[in-house]
Amino acid sequence: MSTEELPPVPRVAAEELALEGMAVGTAAPTGIPGRERAERIRTVVVYFILFAVAVLFAVPFLWSVSTSFRTIADTVAGFSLLPRHWTTSGYHEAFHTFNFGRYALNSAIIAGAVTLSNLVLASIGGYAFARLKFPGREVLFMLVNWIPAWVGHLGWHDASFVNRNGVILIQLVSATSLFLMRQYFLTIPRDLEEAAKLDAAGYFKTYRKVMLPLAGPALAAVGILMFQGTWNALFWPAVLLQDKSEFTIPIGIAAFHSAYLTMWPPLMAASVIAILPILLIFVVFQRYFVAGVASAGVKG
Repeated sequence: MSTEELPPVPRVAAEELALEGMAVGTAAPTGIPGRERAERIRTVVVYFILFAVAVLFAVPFLWSVSTSFRTIADTVAGFSLLPRHWTTSGYHEAFHTFNFGRYALNSAIIAGAVTLSNLVLASIGGYAFARLKFPGREVLFMLVNWIPAWVGHLGWHDASFVNRNGVILIQLVSATSLFLMRQYFLTIPRDLEEAAKLDAAGYFKTYRKVMLPLAGPALAAVGILMFQGTWNALFWPAVLLQDKSEFTIPIGIAAFHSAYLTMWPPLMAASVIAILPILLIFVVFQRYFVAGVASAGVKG
């Protein structure tokens, strides 16, 4: 019997089975309703807890900003999140009477110089420790954590260092910056270096043309950490800065707080001045900072 003489019944049965299968497939549930509802409830609870914690941590900062716009009488009238009488006299006194504009400039100069030196020296040192092979490399890398403390005990009594220059020199490069840059360079594939060698590129050209452009997240992390740490630093500025005209914001706030304990509006205005640059830098470079810190911990 030829193929054309076969009865069409199997074909019809197959089509009916296919249609039934499609109907069954469309009618099947896409998920488990009870589990989906539990996941939604869990998500809402987690977000509510996170929001409550964020508000809890934000209250001191908001209170500081609010107090900076109050009058002295308003600060002792009882707790309130918003000022009863708004005024900018606290900022006027902080800038003009207590010279916090000069302190902010000194902090910016020192923090900017220290950040720039750490970006340059830590990136070069991190590349050397991560990619170059030389005797005693690991031992020397471990000694990096001890050298700053040893140098600090030597003392900086020379008159040429008891100023902003001494504060900058003692922090030219930190072990933390060097560690972050080394760890990040270890995550970059070696194929890129091999390609640079084929193009007759030396170590420094490979560092400058290949490795450094890829290290943006790590550089951002080092920059934020060093600027924030130097901007808020109190120990070395308090030890080395003798001239009041070279004081930084942390020293000014410490002296202000001890001498004018009850003058809260200027004190809070000075605190807001100290916080705003760090907050702005972190908001702008947050994405690179998180990526750099995360990548630096991938390979040890």
